[in-house]
Amino acid sequence: MTTSAGPMSLARQRNLSERIIELLLFAAAALSVLTTVGIIAVLAFQTFEFFTQVSPIEFFTGTVWSASIKPQSWGVLPLVSGTLLVAGIAMIVAVPLGLLAAVLLAEYASTRIRTFVKPILETIAGIPTIVLGFFALNFLAPQVLQPLLGKENIGLFSALSGGIVVGLLITPLIASISEDAMRAVPSGMREGAYAMGATRFETIRKVVFPAALSGIMASLILAMSRAIGETMAVVLAVGTQPQLTFDPTESVQTMTAFIVQISIGETAQGSLEFKSLFAVGATLFVMTLALNLISSWVVRRYRTAY
Repeated sequence: MTTSAGPMSLARQRNLSERIIELLLFAAAALSVLTTVGIIAVLAFQTFEFFTQVSPIEFFTGTVWSASIKPQSWGVLPLVSGTLLVAGIAMIVAVPLGLLAAVLLAEYASTRIRTFVKPILETIAGIPTIVLGFFALNFLAPQVLQPLLGKENIGLFSALSGGIVVGLLITPLIASISEDAMRAVPSGMREGAYAMGATRFETIRKVVFPAALSGIMASLILAMSRAIGETMAVVLAVGTQPQLTFDPTESVQTMTAFIVQISIGETAQGSLEFKSLFAVGATLFVMTLALNLISSWVVRRYRTAY
């Protein structure tokens, strides 16, 4: 009886420990879901409170934004255009740099070079964004852009300056995900292309890129989402002047910069200015959510199974 009870007791203890681990994992997952639901609920409630005082039509179609200076105007288009302008410039900078870096690491670099270059590249993603903002404010704008374009054409604060530093920030994201996607392409496909007489560049362009398209597109969309949500770098580099313009040399204001500006001020809780934070935050949330849904659709649509 003693020898038979021992294994049974051990099995019960093992089942109990597995059950506890399962419950802990479920609690962790449930906590993240509840946190997300709580964030959405707070945004939705405060946004609804804002729209009881401001017309949604005025909010989404107005071309003047003045939340802290009277007469107040609540047209969010200047903030949206500033956000998209900075993100667009960032993508123009980051896409070629990130994809070229991914091609180098995945197809040309030796193992020694890859293990040396990739951590350095990914270090850029670990730099605090406020440091990049100081870099744009103290070096990029006065030392590079103003001598290049002329001080009368561009000031210390501009969408171009902010877009460049945000582009440098998201370059490692594009490079890392795209490199992983290209390295996942089976070597047999490359060897088949070489056997047909294709050069290495032709193999990359006609075989590797199409096969890794889902991962590359996902990296681009995620990088765009990251650029739209960037805060501290654009607060320092872009400025706080909301205006509906697509001139990259102008100072603009992004949605995240507005949230920071009002949050650190003396805005009274419960005021209309305070509630506008949640309306702008909800708009930003919907934009990034749409980009993530597009990314998921692209991955499912163009995924290639090997």
